[in-house]
Amino acid sequence: MTDILSPAFAEGDVRPVGSSISAPVDAAERVVGHPAWTELKDAVERIRPWQTKDGSVDFAAEDAPTREVVEAEVERVAAAVERLAPLLPHNASYHRALVADLRRWAEDGFQVPDFLDSLLAFQPAEQRVDGRQHLVVFPMYTQNGNPNRNLEAVVLRMVWPDWLADLERTRYDNPLFLGITFEDFTSGYDTHSAVLFPETIAVREAPERFTWGGIFCDREAARFRRVVESACDVTSLRLPEDALALLGDQERTQQAFVLWDMVHDRTHSHGDLPFDPFMIKQRQPFWMYGLEELRCDLTAFHEAVKLEADGVPQGRDVQYAVLLDRLFRFPVSGERNRNYDGLGGQLLFAYLHQSDALRWTDNKLTIDWDLAREVTVQLREEIETLYRRGIDRPKLVHWLKAYELVSTYLAPHPGSTWAKGPEALDLSLPPRKLVDEVHPDEFPLSMFYEALAKKLRSVIASTEGITADRVTAPVAA
Repeated sequence: MTDILSPAFAEGDVRPVGSSISAPVDAAERVVGHPAWTELKDAVERIRPWQTKDGSVDFAAEDAPTREVVEAEVERVAAAVERLAPLLPHNASYHRALVADLRRWAEDGFQVPDFLDSLLAFQPAEQRVDGRQHLVVFPMYTQNGNPNRNLEAVVLRMVWPDWLADLERTRYDNPLFLGITFEDFTSGYDTHSAVLFPETIAVREAPERFTWGGIFCDREAARFRRVVESACDVTSLRLPEDALALLGDQERTQQAFVLWDMVHDRTHSHGDLPFDPFMIKQRQPFWMYGLEELRCDLTAFHEAVKLEADGVPQGRDVQYAVLLDRLFRFPVSGERNRNYDGLGGQLLFAYLHQSDALRWTDNKLTIDWDLAREVTVQLREEIETLYRRGIDRPKLVHWLKAYELVSTYLAPHPGSTWAKGPEALDLSLPPRKLVDEVHPDEFPLSMFYEALAKKLRSVIASTEGITADRVTAPVAA
């Protein structure tokens, strides 16, 4: 889109897609250290409590501010953006549209916000430059964070080193993917959220297609390091030297996660898929989402094995990251209500355990790493076979076969209707209605994970809002 070009383009600052030439590192320091950023954050934090779930302001609510008070705070945000914009000339058209959207929201009386114009103007994937800074302000919910569409502001940095750009160009084409890190953020990101996705933003209508998606690899890496270190202590798992070195190095762990994320993200649209594996706009049992997420992670693992063989140093690290994060953090994070990521972690553990690649003996966990690599690839092949055969099956049969795969390794809830088989389901109903028969905790935690969850509860909670500079902070008991 030519309208995103700024004077910086003529000066040679804007690089082609896939470039890994670094932007000036001090740009972020000037943004987050600028008085206007402090002003912007303060105004956003004042506005957020006034907003309802859909992002509007209800002036009839008890203790509601006057319209004039809200207008003044929104104008503070707009003015701060205008002051900061010259520091980020590559965002010039976005910041102009953002200021216009903010002021139109005020003019319309703070109804449900509509920031479609500024969303369309924000095209960070067109200029992936390592170290490039972005100032982002949108009314949005934060996945695994704040469920309401409140105003949020975040300063972030792009992660796009040479080696990653080369892999994306030659092996893992993913033109929409953004590896990013935090510089600073408002309250919606002082949570467990580690993504910036355009579909979370309040707009009048969804764009024809989304053109970018960002994942904060610094938060993922910091969270991984803290949780896995504690889990290894609790389970007495002795890690290989290279895995210990990974845990001790934030930058190295970030590189592992940005590669994992890039391969995972593209896998959602690659392979023998039953049309739309994630069925974003369709209801399906949560184990289907769990299998899809696990399939993408295991594909990243499989590719990492090949990358290691090709001499890419991050390949080995991705293998450790996938296994340890999936085995330790995923099953014991979040609520038990239809927790599909937790289910995927449980399935991986059970598969490794029942294949003798993982043992829990004398209250100590041991992993045969070579066998674990073989077995992990085998689990991926089982899921891939399910998908390939699903192309020729009706949707409900595909769901039942997926349930059969999962329940081969994980025990269903004793009260499960689905566990009783097709004869227990009202097959006259459309498949989406049968989702109502799924137990909220269809595959409960094993005794191992029940105990581990109690041991790691405070550690998991301590990762809320974690960033690279907070990873070594003490954990409250």
